[in-house]
Amino acid sequence: MRDVFVIGAGMTKFGELWEKSIKDIFVEAGLKAIEDAGVGYIDSLYVGAMSSGLFVGQEHLGAVMADYLGVNPVPATRVESACASGGVSFRQAYLEVASGASDIVLAGGVEKMTDGADVTDALATAADQEYEVYHGVTFPGLYAMIAKAHMHQYGTTRQQLAAVAVKNHRNGAKNPNAQFRFEVTLEQVLNSTRVADPLGLLDCSPVSDGGAAVILVSAEVARNLKKPLIRVIASSQASDTIALHSRPSFTTIGSVVKAAEKAYKMAGIKPTDVNLCEVHDCFTIAEIVVSEDLGFFEKGKGGEAVEKGLTALEGGKMPINTSGGLKSKGHPVGATGIAQIIEVYEQLSGKAGARQVKNARIGMAQNMGGSGASCVIHILEVK
Repeated sequence: MRDVFVIGAGMTKFGELWEKSIKDIFVEAGLKAIEDAGVGYIDSLYVGAMSSGLFVGQEHLGAVMADYLGVNPVPATRVESACASGGVSFRQAYLEVASGASDIVLAGGVEKMTDGADVTDALATAADQEYEVYHGVTFPGLYAMIAKAHMHQYGTTRQQLAAVAVKNHRNGAKNPNAQFRFEVTLEQVLNSTRVADPLGLLDCSPVSDGGAAVILVSAEVARNLKKPLIRVIASSQASDTIALHSRPSFTTIGSVVKAAEKAYKMAGIKPTDVNLCEVHDCFTIAEIVVSEDLGFFEKGKGGEAVEKGLTALEGGKMPINTSGGLKSKGHPVGATGIAQIIEVYEQLSGKAGARQVKNARIGMAQNMGGSGASCVIHILEVK
């Protein structure tokens, strides 16, 4: 397998993009990535999207986006893995370059969620239809069960959940592409409208539109273009049961544990070697559980770590979600995994501005679908 490098990135602002179509959104991000990379062509294209057919009535996204991006007749493929669609899109692009099949590949993600579809129903297609959705369980409900189990088993508090939202909004306020560029207080989170006990509105990621794209290339192309050498040192993916009740524990996500084990082994590093991580905080409890399953904190200590500032951008032992995470940056489900890669890429390139982590050399992105039935992890390093 060849070394693979990320040399360019582009994304739209995340939010309610009423004036833009799904085509407009993806093309904007794709053109920005191509311009940032300085490449004159691409060999291949991947589009991560969860439910474009339900959200905007458009399938066949690979061909659609190749056409509107103006790159026909290159092969173009739509990738779906629920909310991990963007991350898996990146993984497919990585594997194509690493295998030697292509030298320059665009990996993108997009979702247009605000055009009138029933978002709750569309997102529920990522859960078990027969055993969960049929009985009325939504994703806030599933993650509320995870939160209740974690609180019961480890003593995690409502204040610790709220601290995740406070931290991520503090970071997102510094991100020009974030949907919610404002800070929130602990009291605001604790007093926000209850969605599914113990989760309030400010514990939940928003409904978002947005697109993101990156360019992956071989070592030869990266060196010829004289780009900063940001190398992908690990790419891993794993699965878990789709139904929450089928798992041995509600407080551990097996796909995250397994994907992390594979990623650390591939990269030849330990959790303590990682300088920053973007994790899939679709709900505040998700960040706590994932931070433990990635090995950053002892099981049951993730909430305490947030409360003590260990995951903070300023002075944190392990800065998590410097972008603002899904909670503040927004969560256009197909684009999220690529946006996470972009944050890591910008951090390692020294381009993160007010969010910059000092001396960042190794960064991780963890993207998952549904309640963790699929998980994809990537680790990048400044070479």
